[in-house]
Amino acid sequence: MSTPFPFTAVVGQDDLRLALLLNAVSPAVGGVLVRGEKGTAKSTAVRALSALLPAVDVVTGCRFSCDPGAPDPACPDGPHEVEASTTRPARMVELPVGASEDRLVGALDIERALSEGVKAFEPGLLADAHRGILYVDEVNLLHDHLVDLLLDAAAMGASYVEREGVSVRHAARFLLVGTMNPEEGELRPQLLDRFGLTVEVAASREPDQRVEVVRRRLAHDDDPAAFVARWADEEAEVRARIVAARALLPSVRLGDGALRQIAATCAAFEVDGMRADIVMARTATALAAWAGRTDVLAEDVRQAALLALPHRRRRNPFDAPGLDEDKLDETLEEFSGSDGEGDNGPDDDPDPDGPGGGGQPPQEGPDDGSPAGDVPAQGEPSEDGQAPAGQSAGEQSPVRSAEPFRTKVLSVPGLGEGAAGRRSRARTEHGRTTGSRRPRGTLTKLHLAATVQAAAPHQLARGRSGRGLVVRRDDLRQATREGREGNLVLFVVDASGSMAARQRMSAVKGAVLSLLLDAYQRRDKVGLVTFRGSAAEVALPPTSSVDAAAVRLESLPTGGRTPLSAGLLRAHEVLRVERLRDSARRPLVVLVTDGRATGGPEPVATAGRAARLFAADGVASVVVDCESGPVRLGLAGQLAGELGGTAVTLDALRADSLAGLVRDVQGTSRRAA
Repeated sequence: MSTPFPFTAVVGQDDLRLALLLNAVSPAVGGVLVRGEKGTAKSTAVRALSALLPAVDVVTGCRFSCDPGAPDPACPDGPHEVEASTTRPARMVELPVGASEDRLVGALDIERALSEGVKAFEPGLLADAHRGILYVDEVNLLHDHLVDLLLDAAAMGASYVEREGVSVRHAARFLLVGTMNPEEGELRPQLLDRFGLTVEVAASREPDQRVEVVRRRLAHDDDPAAFVARWADEEAEVRARIVAARALLPSVRLGDGALRQIAATCAAFEVDGMRADIVMARTATALAAWAGRTDVLAEDVRQAALLALPHRRRRNPFDAPGLDEDKLDETLEEFSGSDGEGDNGPDDDPDPDGPGGGGQPPQEGPDDGSPAGDVPAQGEPSEDGQAPAGQSAGEQSPVRSAEPFRTKVLSVPGLGEGAAGRRSRARTEHGRTTGSRRPRGTLTKLHLAATVQAAAPHQLARGRSGRGLVVRRDDLRQATREGREGNLVLFVVDASGSMAARQRMSAVKGAVLSLLLDAYQRRDKVGLVTFRGSAAEVALPPTSSVDAAAVRLESLPTGGRTPLSAGLLRAHEVLRVERLRDSARRPLVVLVTDGRATGGPEPVATAGRAARLFAADGVASVVVDCESGPVRLGLAGQLAGELGGTAVTLDALRADSLAGLVRDVQGTSRRAA
């Protein structure tokens, strides 16, 4: 076993270390989500924390780590009488991204439950983590239903396993820590809110600090035992401080003044719900205990806000977490009166434009009430796509996107087996039951009626004499279920001169941004291919980070000829490579163009041949027709026919005017396949 890096030897990352220590003092804070780029000691700090937690007393032989002083009366291994106890170190349990539901919550032996009526239960990782740490690396890549189970157990302090009327409950109280790299995709806002605290980490840009990081890492790798021994005193000091803070925590007083500051801060930042208020109160109390005080001060409230509110401030999926510290200080100052008797009592009339008067948080960029698409762009091109004087036609300045809107659902035809999501029909572990089959491997979802039907003809031959059903392994049937999957939505965007007119490109970006929002909500992977001038490029390889696609879209330059065939061929190659990486995830190509093709010999015929490659592979596709003006050539519609897909105008892409699009996409694609 490798020797973990000492917690106190981690260089910098003060917020990360503080958030972890506060959860160690008070697990009721609700865990911590660590967001940051790769290589920033996220996993190192979390794994090092387990060595600082005090040892725990457990009932000897209990698989669920019951406290001998207060055993769980509903423990599956109970009831526990006066028995011997054992002291062991607190555990840190890691949940792999590819874990199954049974591995997380545990599994019931369905065969014994049916034939013998006993609850033969094999504990999962939630039971192993009880009274310790549950660590989920890359939590944003974990399947949504597993995240839901995990956070429900963390909130209730118990795990429930129910299968066909047989249920087991056991205690599951643990310090939940998740780490993630936002470049690989975001958590849903509902799940973000369930983490008590969040911390943003990044590598230091100070050369001296970076030198110290490398020096300590190399020293640890060269001689781990000696390095750990060098930090033993600091580790013991922090361990003792955690124990002292835990003992002091029940004596900490959260006065009305501090509570009023907490409530005012959450209200000022327009945080949804009441969870933020509760988390801030618990965090401020833990901060006071960590500092060795029995009273919560304004500085505790401020620090609690910086840890508990940033991830709850997101108003749409592309907003970065953050908090306006000037506004925070103004709010705390306004409500700094002792025990709620400050200058702004119930009879006071605060400035309606001040921090307590419901003012909106500062917005970036101009805000004159006009739509985003109407903001003039520097170097705006003419209607024919030509750049203004003094600017290259191949490098016209990007324009801002129009306001996004809700789009109609685009889905892939047929029944897939890809990753769980919300776009297309698929065979999944969760969803409505559609039939049964013999289990392949571990039985996860029993089809009770099919199992009884399979066992019934053999009861006499098996010598059944009592009321119980004699069930054999061959009788068990797995329920087949249908739910939804996430797809690979590959955007192929025409950025040529014919698309570069300000109003048109602004509307195009708004439409693609709207589809990106839809992809975020449906848990898709996305990719972005653009073509202009004489070539096409992969602006964003397929990724789960819809945010990254939105950033690339905003900075997309326009101008030049329209190498349509190059864009289609590059997109076809992207799909070929991605099919090798993840063959189960089905693609949906969204081609955004006016259908024109220029440059090179026979550009129209070449583009048609490239489009027919998609039709031959049966790839579902939609052409968003960006042609405008009173005279329309209908080139996008012809291109959609070559692709085996369907065409829809920008105006018709909106949900309220897009009747029948899903049916058209599916029907055309099915004929092409």
